[in-house]
Amino acid sequence: MLYYIFEFLQNNYDLPGAGLFQFISFRAGLGVLISLFVATVFGDRIIRSLTRRQVGETVRELGLAGQVQKAGTPTMGGIIIIVAILVPCLLVARLDNIYIILMLISTVWMAVIGFVDDYIKVFKKNKEGLQGKFKVFGQIGLGLIIGFTMIMNDDVTVRMPYQDAVDQELTIVKSFELNETIYTGEVLTRKVAYAKTTLTNVPFFKDGTVSYSDFLFFLGKNRNSLVWLLFVPIIIFIVTAVSNSANLTDGLDGLLAGLSAIIGATLGLLAYVSGNTITAEYLNIMYLPNIGELVIYAGCFVGACTGFLWYNAYPARVFMGDTGSLAIGGIIAAMAILLRKELLLPILCGIFFVEALSVIIQVSYFKYSKKKYGEGRRVFLMSPLHHHYQKKGMHEVKIVTRFWIVGIILAILSIITLKIR
Repeated sequence: MLYYIFEFLQNNYDLPGAGLFQFISFRAGLGVLISLFVATVFGDRIIRSLTRRQVGETVRELGLAGQVQKAGTPTMGGIIIIVAILVPCLLVARLDNIYIILMLISTVWMAVIGFVDDYIKVFKKNKEGLQGKFKVFGQIGLGLIIGFTMIMNDDVTVRMPYQDAVDQELTIVKSFELNETIYTGEVLTRKVAYAKTTLTNVPFFKDGTVSYSDFLFFLGKNRNSLVWLLFVPIIIFIVTAVSNSANLTDGLDGLLAGLSAIIGATLGLLAYVSGNTITAEYLNIMYLPNIGELVIYAGCFVGACTGFLWYNAYPARVFMGDTGSLAIGGIIAAMAILLRKELLLPILCGIFFVEALSVIIQVSYFKYSKKKYGEGRRVFLMSPLHHHYQKKGMHEVKIVTRFWIVGIILAILSIITLKIR
């Protein structure tokens, strides 16, 4: 909104300083500050409102240290995160950008699913919350929106050599010539195209990219038109896996919010290098036209998560509930997919996936051992993994801090994959 106002003022009245809004870095920084302000200032009011309405957490007795004291702590605090994302994003981002539109849809879509789940738990006194099948249907719906938009929308393109786009029989949205001055001073001209493709990044490999249509080689010339048969189900799987993994990770004060801020900052950096033609050329990575606007969304996301930590750090005054955790997982999945870095998620979101894997291993081995030995046996003292360390007597602040450190290491590793091939 502010972008268009200041663009109008600059074009018509040449207002000093109005041109700052043309810079993504300025708007991203402003987004961080506004989201921090909204989360910290209005967060307190939201918490008091939740407390008055007795929207308290119901805690099951699991024998964990400090568990009983958390009973009655306001939940559904994810509303703070959602508001702190949407308000600054609507103010400083370009709302006609397809990537911003998709991220806003993803945020609201997953937040609504999580809100309904929390509402059923808190107000309907049903501990099971929203039935799993409805959650999955919602995640599938978001995956369908993202997947088909990426395939069909003309604003979602990748810049590539023109001849490569022709050879691969891709839909070319735009083509033009680039002049490049090499070190000898000679000017080289090359023709490039903005093409619609399912090309994505592959970490650690020299070429660094692969198209989903390449796996449908047996379809011949029809592989590009039928690529949705493979691409869309994979997108659905990623959205479902990451959102559920984030939900499982939200078990200790500040754990998910802190990790999400780290992941969001990393995705923001990846959005910047992918949306900057000079940086993309230097790093020899895909240049994604208009993707730079996601830097602003990432800034709002990081600010919202960091601001929420003000109240969610140990001892937490509020829990995010599924309203926050499902939305955060959907946001991270959507951003990675749009940046064509979805294959980087097992590294970047390594904590999420280890937490989910610990649950899968625990449940699977318990069922297997019960069938084989007549009694269920466990691999971990308790799952998800953070509860295993709690059972071992480790304080939750130490667990959270160490998980954050691992998250930072994984984020750094994700960044350096840009050069390690």
